[in-house]
Amino acid sequence: MNTNMIEITLENFQQVIIDESKNKLVLVSFWAEQVPESITLRDALATKVAPFTDHILLASVDCQSQGQIAQQFGIQGLPTAILVKDSQPLDGLSGPQEETTIAAFLDKYLPKAEDLLLQQAQTFLIENKLADALQAISQAYQENNERADIKLVLADVLLQSGKNDEARALLDSILMADQDSYYKALIAKLELADEAANSPEIQALETQLKNNPDDAVLTQQLAAQYNQVNRNEEALALLFNLVRAGGTINDDGSNSAVKSRELLLDILKSLPDGDLLATKYRRKLYTLMY
Repeated sequence: MNTNMIEITLENFQQVIIDESKNKLVLVSFWAEQVPESITLRDALATKVAPFTDHILLASVDCQSQGQIAQQFGIQGLPTAILVKDSQPLDGLSGPQEETTIAAFLDKYLPKAEDLLLQQAQTFLIENKLADALQAISQAYQENNERADIKLVLADVLLQSGKNDEARALLDSILMADQDSYYKALIAKLELADEAANSPEIQALETQLKNNPDDAVLTQQLAAQYNQVNRNEEALALLFNLVRAGGTINDDGSNSAVKSRELLLDILKSLPDGDLLATKYRRKLYTLMY
């Protein structure tokens, strides 16, 4: 029998059916050795609910040894499974079941794939694991790109990753009815990010560089400022152009391309694993060097 399945007895009946069902759904499968179909249903349910142990507890009742419990539930035939919540029957299955009917029954109560991914992303976000959060919430968005709660978490991760334009596009798609306090907080965060991304210091450097387009020091300074406000694509473009224009990169630092290459590599290291922008510029740098 599945090790994640609890066998209900008179001794643990209170704990499983009364106490546990207050915290999560309890699915009780009734079976007996002399009814093979009941064992088939029990095992099929165990397989289906195995990934969802945080949401549903699978329990079984051996009707041969625990007939009193079967009577308490009013079981009249096997196979039978009853879903319990707050110690009360909620739904059930009776008779032999096809895999499709079992799946349809459980789908009404088990969380969807995007729910689990959303939960993972929220946990990663709290732990400041942005790369993991982005991967999980992007998968959730692929599963369901209409849900506002998924869009908001994705926008949050994108903002924290410096992808302001992508975050803005998502926030613009949130309907009025879903514009809650979380949405308003993200809008405020986006406005602050926009202000920082176009600070007076950056504007001044942009003006100076426009007047002195060949000034490598100014270019490096502007790239560093862009990096600080997560305008990494612009920063990398500036630095890569310096590296490319610098010709051979000498180990003694005699060429301005050395400093540019160091800055470029520092930015690449700061980006999350698997970041498309980092991958793009690593390839460009590799092509340039070899």
